[in-house]
Amino acid sequence: MKIYYLVTVTFLLGFHPSFSQEIKKAETVPTTCEAMCKANTSKKALLLQSIANKAKSTNSTDGMVWVEGGEFNMGSNDYPDSKPIHKVTVKGYWIDEHEVTNAQFSAFVKATNYITIAERPLDPKDYPGVPLENLVPGSAVFSPPAGKVSLQNMQQWWQYVPGASWQHPSGPESTIVGLENNPVVQISYLDAKAYAEWAGKRLPTEAEWEFAARAGRPHTKYYWGTELKPNGKWMANIFQGSFPNNNTAEDGFAAAAPVKSFPKNPLGIYDLEGNVWEWCSDLYRDDYYKMTASDNPTGPSTSHDPEEPGVEKHVQKGGSYLCSDQYCIRYVAGSRGKGETTSACNHLGFRCVSDK
Repeated sequence: MKIYYLVTVTFLLGFHPSFSQEIKKAETVPTTCEAMCKANTSKKALLLQSIANKAKSTNSTDGMVWVEGGEFNMGSNDYPDSKPIHKVTVKGYWIDEHEVTNAQFSAFVKATNYITIAERPLDPKDYPGVPLENLVPGSAVFSPPAGKVSLQNMQQWWQYVPGASWQHPSGPESTIVGLENNPVVQISYLDAKAYAEWAGKRLPTEAEWEFAARAGRPHTKYYWGTELKPNGKWMANIFQGSFPNNNTAEDGFAAAAPVKSFPKNPLGIYDLEGNVWEWCSDLYRDDYYKMTASDNPTGPSTSHDPEEPGVEKHVQKGGSYLCSDQYCIRYVAGSRGKGETTSACNHLGFRCVSDK
C-alpha cells in the first residue's frame, strides 16, 4: 500500500527517513557460586538491570492459537502480483487470535518508552526546500470527500494530518480512550517489528498469514467461502456504499471494529480479513510469486514495486474497513497489499506469531 508514502511526499515534498530502534535484552546472570560472588552489584548495574527487566515481555502464548503446519495453495489469479497460485508448505507456529490492540500496544510503550515513527521529529536535512513550519510529525488519515470523486487520485480522500499517531489516529483532537479493545493503527512496519521483538514474538511471514486465514478450507474467493454474505451476514468489516464518500456501515462499523466483532475462523482466529491491514515480515516484490520457494518461504531478499521503484516496501495482508468492491477488494483470499517501511495510516495495524 502506497497511501501514506504518497500523501507524506505531497505534504512535505520529501521522503520520510527510515528509523529503527532496538530493544535491549538483559544479560543472563551467571549461576555458579564463583561467578555470583563476583557479580557486579553497583548502583548503576542494578539500575540498568531493573530497566531491562521492566522492558521485557512475559513471552507467553496466552491469547494465541496454535496452527499446525501443512501444505496449501497460496495466491490468487485475480491480481497480477498474486499469480500464479502455487503450493507452499509451512511448519507449525502460534498466531495472535486477533490484531494487536490499543491496550496491548499501550503496555509496550509504557514499558519501553517507545516512540512510533509518526511521532518522531522530522529532520530538515531530509526535506530540503520544505518550510520548517511544515516539518511536523504526523501521519495519513482517511478523509472522505463531500461528494463522488474520480477514483484515479487517492489524494482526494487521504490527507497528511500533523499530530496523527497511534494515540490520536485521526489527528490531535482524536483519542483512543474507550477504544482499548480496538486494533492499534497508525503503525509502521518498524513499529510493528519493535513491538513483536519486545513481546518475544515476530511478524508473520506472508505464507504463514495466508495459511492461517485459509484454515484448511478449499481455495475459494473469500477466506470464509464462496459467498460474500452467507445467510445475509457480513463476515468481515469492509466498506459498504459508494466509495469513498458514502459509507453506509451496513456491517455495523464505519471505521475499525473492536477485535472479535466478527466470526472467528475454524482455527479460532479473528479478523484475518477486513478491519485493518496487517504487516507481514516479507519484503514486497510484484513478481515474487513467480520465483517463491515452496518450503516455509520468508520473502525475497530485495523489494521492488514498479509503481514506486527504489522505495522499500513490505507485504500487508487482509484488507481493511476501507476495502470496497468499487475500489479495493483486497480482502479477498490470496490478494496482497504493500506499504513503505515507515508508512502508517489509520487503517493499518498488525498481529504477531511465535515459534514457541
